[in-house]
Amino acid sequence: MGAPDRTVKLLLDTSTFLWCCEDSPKLSAAALEQLRDPANRLFLSAVSAHEIGLKVSIGKLSLRLTPEAYITQMRELHRIGSLPLTETAAVRAAGLPSHHRDPFDRMLVAQALAHDCALVTSDRAIRSYPVTTIW
Repeated sequence: MGAPDRTVKLLLDTSTFLWCCEDSPKLSAAALEQLRDPANRLFLSAVSAHEIGLKVSIGKLSLRLTPEAYITQMRELHRIGSLPLTETAAVRAAGLPSHHRDPFDRMLVAQALAHDCALVTSDRAIRSYPVTTIW
């Protein structure tokens, strides 16, 4: 019998993705360890891509490239897959309790639940949901 599969699917929240791309000291040691583990599969949600584009367009975030080019380049560099928002996750997000008011974060929680991912986030409010978090 072979070794058990220890692959963990990790959904990065928007801040975690940006901090990962910039090697920010804001990343916790536990998050960094999981992000660097080559056995883990990393994902960025289309929801986070939308949030990044929106923040750039309203001047709350500055990137050295266009959002599309930055996201694509950073995902490739850091071996991060893309996770589309499915109807199932979108409907699930609408039915979540109101522990968190940010619609982006609620959609990330729903995606993590729908796709059996751990959510890598520093946001403590997300811990109110029945989703595995890493920080």
